[in-house]
Amino acid sequence: MEERPCAVLLKFPGTNCDAETAHALETVGFVTETVPISALKPETLVGVSLVVLSGGFSYGDYVMAGKLAKLVTEQRIGDTLKEFRDNGGYLLGICNGFQILTQLDLLPEGSLVENSSGRFQCQWVTLENKAPDSPFLSQLPETFEFPIAHAEGRLVTAEPGEAAGYLESGAAALTYTEDVNGSFEQIAGLQDETGRVFGLMPHPERFLRRGDHYDPDWGGDETWGSGYYLFRSLYESVTSSDENE
Repeated sequence: MEERPCAVLLKFPGTNCDAETAHALETVGFVTETVPISALKPETLVGVSLVVLSGGFSYGDYVMAGKLAKLVTEQRIGDTLKEFRDNGGYLLGICNGFQILTQLDLLPEGSLVENSSGRFQCQWVTLENKAPDSPFLSQLPETFEFPIAHAEGRLVTAEPGEAAGYLESGAAALTYTEDVNGSFEQIAGLQDETGRVFGLMPHPERFLRRGDHYDPDWGGDETWGSGYYLFRSLYESVTSSDENE
């Protein structure tokens, strides 16, 4: 029997989207384990193909989004996540997880700060797939929808020109089709140079099935929502990588 790839979901105090994300991963074929940060050790990731940092409000975002999670993760396992990536592992950060990945320097330099609206935004957005060859986006069309739910989702860089450079280099894998929250170059998601680390502010796990969409007529006879195809893209990339090892 073929062994299913394992995904570990890291859970911090305040993480609240891990159950939905685990369900999405299991739907496409992963076996999952949710690991509280207090139990995380370097050996936890042995035999694991994917590490996921789910959405929520780690440590209440009391200092800034993702900052305390970064410090605790480094205290628990040091540079293990970077070693995991370098050894062929995949990392996915959704919303707060994206914020944590930027804090851990696992993605191109940038900060996720308060939305230009100055408020929490919970709405559906249209996205443009800028990296159709990405392991995370290969089964998604040029444009699609996901919901967002964040107060600190505005991606900024030290210099505005850096964000434009991310578009040119392909690091900006996902963009909003309009100005949603003030993000430089309307960036909604970033990938690293390897393509195996990806972070995005929208929530793919909240659009797994057609019925999750706000329009009851969306998709016609389509069974799955756009989120399914993100997770399925990832599953096929991971299993293809495992077969080639």
